[in-house]
Amino acid sequence: MPVLQLTQAEILLAGLLAAALVLLAWLLVRSYVAERTLRAQLGDELAALMEQQLNVQHRDLLRDLHEGLARQTDRIGEHARADRELLQRGLTAASLQLSRGMKVLTQSVDGRLDTLSGQVNQRLDEGFRKTNETFASVMARLATIDEAQKKIDGLTANVVSLQELLGDKRARGAFGEVQLEALVQNMLPPDAYAFQAVLPNNTRVDCLLTLPAPTGKVAVDAKFPLENYHRMFDADAAELDRRAAQQAFRADVKRHVDAIAGKYILPGTTSDGAVMFLPAEAVFAELHAWHPEVVAYAQAKRVWIVSPTTLMAVLNTARAVLKDVETRKQIHVIQDALGKLAKDFRRFDERMAALARHIEQASRDVQDVQTSSRKITAHFQKIESVQLQEEADQAGLAEAAPGGAAADPALPLSRAAPRI
Repeated sequence: MPVLQLTQAEILLAGLLAAALVLLAWLLVRSYVAERTLRAQLGDELAALMEQQLNVQHRDLLRDLHEGLARQTDRIGEHARADRELLQRGLTAASLQLSRGMKVLTQSVDGRLDTLSGQVNQRLDEGFRKTNETFASVMARLATIDEAQKKIDGLTANVVSLQELLGDKRARGAFGEVQLEALVQNMLPPDAYAFQAVLPNNTRVDCLLTLPAPTGKVAVDAKFPLENYHRMFDADAAELDRRAAQQAFRADVKRHVDAIAGKYILPGTTSDGAVMFLPAEAVFAELHAWHPEVVAYAQAKRVWIVSPTTLMAVLNTARAVLKDVETRKQIHVIQDALGKLAKDFRRFDERMAALARHIEQASRDVQDVQTSSRKITAHFQKIESVQLQEEADQAGLAEAAPGGAAADPALPLSRAAPRI
């Protein structure tokens, strides 16, 4: 049942009516004694007049009530429509803004991913290129070593006999120089050696190695005494002759050591030691196996006796030293490159972390948008349910206005009138 709402005019009218009733009652009390005989007539007329006025007021009150309810219903409907339109516009604007934000975020993430992919691919391509260059260099060096080995094998195959080839000193010296040149050229870079170099004392050395400090320049001699070595192993010679040849061989080696130390060890110009190259492994083995005093004498004179095998080891060590020196010269370049690479990796890590944060923020934003969407959908459902309820109430009021049921709310008023 709708609540009765009285306007200010209606309240004033009720107040005036109450005052009139009080005044009338007072007049009736005063006239009760004077006009006792006319009480019945005046009572009937007064009752008829009051009934007529109450009926008129009752109809006016019902009419004002219906008009007020209609106006209130119209205002509520207009406010509800305005609220729905405002909410719809807000949702549309929010959806557009969200779409634009998602589009910008998607473009930003795609751009960052493309940039990172390009940088990673560039780094990988550069790494593959350097790796291929390194492999190519290694293969080229292996091919060079194989070629040198083939040359050495061919040279070994072409040697018919050491006895026939090294019959005189000139042939022996030429053979030693050729083998020395082959070994040095295959093991060291061109700027680390010089053949037939002239020293400040006007002596010519077979090979002069240029090594980093403090070693400096090292002279290598390729000549060696061989005549007494052959007589030592002559089967037709007597035992005394072989012993004499052995002593002469030791003396020849010592004289050659003295000559090398005197001509090729120059303080301030060359190193404090020199190398005596023996192209025959048998001679080198003979010295170290049966003549250790000769080897000790050479070491005391700072002359190092080497064979082709041991010279290769010495040259390999020299090459490692040269490589280490060149690496030390380029160490700052390597350090700079490693520092730049470390900075690039740190920058890559920071960008990857920023990308992860952006993706995580985007995920949280999507979850928040979904939560807002669910809340807005729930609000829409509530608004629609309220709107349907209001339409049902308006339909009920429209159906009750023309019939007799509309007078039902007024029945309590008619019953309450005698109380006023």
